[in-house]
Amino acid sequence: MPAQRKPSAAIAKPSGRVDALDLLRLLAVAAVVLYHFGFNGPTANGTTYVALPGIGGIARYGYLGVQLFFVVSGFVIAFSAQGRTASEFLIARISRIYPAFLFCMTLTVLASVLFGGPEFHVSAKQYIANLFIAAPALGQPYVDLVYWTLILELTFYAWIFALMLTNQMQKLPTVILPAWLSISLVNEVFVHSHALTKVLLTDQSGFFATGVLLYELYRGRSDLMTRVNLMFAASVAVTQGVLNSYLMAAEFKLLFDPYVVAAICIAIILLAFTATRAERMPLPAEVVLALGGLTYPLYLFHAEIGYVAFVRLGGQQDQVATVTQILSSLAVAALLIWRYVDRPGQKWTRKWLTAAVANLSRNPLAIRSKTLFSFSK
Repeated sequence: MPAQRKPSAAIAKPSGRVDALDLLRLLAVAAVVLYHFGFNGPTANGTTYVALPGIGGIARYGYLGVQLFFVVSGFVIAFSAQGRTASEFLIARISRIYPAFLFCMTLTVLASVLFGGPEFHVSAKQYIANLFIAAPALGQPYVDLVYWTLILELTFYAWIFALMLTNQMQKLPTVILPAWLSISLVNEVFVHSHALTKVLLTDQSGFFATGVLLYELYRGRSDLMTRVNLMFAASVAVTQGVLNSYLMAAEFKLLFDPYVVAAICIAIILLAFTATRAERMPLPAEVVLALGGLTYPLYLFHAEIGYVAFVRLGGQQDQVATVTQILSSLAVAALLIWRYVDRPGQKWTRKWLTAAVANLSRNPLAIRSKTLFSFSK
């Protein structure tokens, strides 16, 4: 159960989990799966594979599940940063992101190489570049196109880490977020700087900022400025969602109704707010934890592996049954990966990185000398 919020003006870090956010993650990944299987599947050899084109009119809006992820991320990252040092925060984030990514990316490569055929070819160079997540920066495509969102997440983490390192986190909700949102609006409406978009996430900042400010409300900060900033962040998020829908329409040459997009963005924010206020879950805590846990592995491999399977089984007449079977199998696989790979991997990575940072802080000169000596060999 989430921690009880104090009605007083005192601000403190809550303890425990916000279980309802796990259900939001499940909703977000379901929307993205709907988008990939009903509207925009992986592209190979100039062909886009769409498993369920009959639901394309609805499925096209499933991409907004990513924006729900960003709102949840803003909340969780603000939560994670409280009470931690910058190095502890960085270790926690690396441990959360990388072990599951490495396993799922490798699994996707193996599935593509063994069963994908020429449509889903992955080269050794592509695999090596994807080990660093930002594969396009190394001149190679992503193994799975969903990885682009990880770059945005990592960029957001980097800015939070920088604020923690410089002891500026206390200014985040009152000064930094309004400035960030203002810069974002100016850039997206007037300037259109690609560099600013990449570095400052000016096309998605409203969603991250909304999550951060929802956390401020959750931990008891309910002053007028926080509420005004939340309204500002939500307004920017809806604006960004609509502006991005115009880009989607230009890319696919199809209408993405801006009113529908705006309504979905508002619903995303209201759902996130409601989740942070929920005191009871309709399911046992262990089930909610597992449902939230499987979402990250499922997000990482559902598209490419799902389409490798679909193309190989595409001869079946009942496409709905085929997709249901594939996604059910992937969901079970994601649950097993979370239980037996992701959770132990997080624990081991956190332990190893913590020890490495501790050793470095105790004797930085010795470690530096040892490193230089090893390079000289």
